[in-house]
Amino acid sequence: MTAVLTPPRTGRPRPVPPLRAELRRGLGPWTGVAVLAVVLVTMYGKGGWQGRWTDTTNLLHVAVGVFCVPLALAAGCWQGGRDRRRGTAELWESVPRPPLRRLLVAAAPSALWPAAGLLLADAVCLLSTWPYVSAGHPFLELLAADAVALAASGALGHVVGRLVRWRLAAPLLGIVGYVGLLLLAYAEDPVRWLGPSGEHVYFWDRPVWWYAPASIAWAAGLALAALLAHGLRPARLRPLALVPLAVAVAAASLILRLPQDEGPWRPDPALARPVCDDGTPQVCVTAVDAKLLPEVSAALAPLNARLKGLPGAPVRWVTGPDGATRPGDIQLPDPWWDTVRGRLTRPDLYLNSAVTWLFSDTCSPNTASASVVHLAVTEWLAPTPEDYGPATTDAQQYIDRLRAKSPAEQRAYLIRYMAADSCDPDEVPVP
Repeated sequence: MTAVLTPPRTGRPRPVPPLRAELRRGLGPWTGVAVLAVVLVTMYGKGGWQGRWTDTTNLLHVAVGVFCVPLALAAGCWQGGRDRRRGTAELWESVPRPPLRRLLVAAAPSALWPAAGLLLADAVCLLSTWPYVSAGHPFLELLAADAVALAASGALGHVVGRLVRWRLAAPLLGIVGYVGLLLLAYAEDPVRWLGPSGEHVYFWDRPVWWYAPASIAWAAGLALAALLAHGLRPARLRPLALVPLAVAVAAASLILRLPQDEGPWRPDPALARPVCDDGTPQVCVTAVDAKLLPEVSAALAPLNARLKGLPGAPVRWVTGPDGATRPGDIQLPDPWWDTVRGRLTRPDLYLNSAVTWLFSDTCSPNTASASVVHLAVTEWLAPTPEDYGPATTDAQQYIDRLRAKSPAEQRAYLIRYMAADSCDPDEVPVP
């Protein structure tokens, strides 16, 4: 039997592309992991965002602006000064590649890894929200704009790290970015919408179509201008950096024309339309909370049973941007503040809030006795949970009287109470 000998390999190993090599080493992968962890921990610590696309997008938006952008700035700055700390900057300069290409390859981990970590976190949060939403769709264009802003922050930090010869530049840049974004988020003018930390709280709105592209142009234009200004050789080519800078300024001027309060958000009629049950009084929520309607109706059922058929009782309980528009409409508190994953966590507390809102339009009584009667009626209809508010000792005697009455007497008292002029304390009936 003749053995077959395999000749040894004499060829040189295939070289690893520079971009792939850069992406595998350094601080870049750890920055992506850190961004992923920061976003997921932030979202986990904030309850109630699952169930509305706007709420999920808003919290992701704030997490990026407040925590992730400073992190990307600091990590990019540290990565940018890596070759100088290692003493390999001159070796990189000797590589026969254009300076701009070398800069782009070196800055790629600072830009791409944070964006990748954010997109993965976005996917996890959107998938965890999807089973509980009632209407609408995720605002993917805003999430893409956040990813571009994060990548631009890493690239800007990288350029700063190459220019500033100071080891404390990275943490200082992160701190300055954090403070600056916080100030930007609470600014009292449209400048707040330039950063990724502007917060929005209305859940039946949608952003204007051009806001995300303008935000991408603003962030990417600044980063590209910085990269071109630092990487272009010879110096006579550096004015080319003014082109992306002009695009960024034009996008910023468009964003600065937005209203101060609403910003890029506009009402979406499809999300704000009322969805009602068939009860009496009727309970109506917006389409964005349609899956929550059975929970809200069940929470209000004890109160509706007492109010059904009474003169002056509500015709509809309503929520949404239009509020109480018809005669007999009573505004409901937003149920989402007591909701986790599409379920009311405290139906008793929500019922108490609804009763408070029912009598919130009454005049403030100018006598202590009338005030105590109002409190007694509220506590009788929907007692405040023991773990939420103090005991109503002053009104307890009236509460006991109301509870001791027969159903017919309780109904008769409610008729007299709701028919009385609350602005006149003498008309408020004492139980």
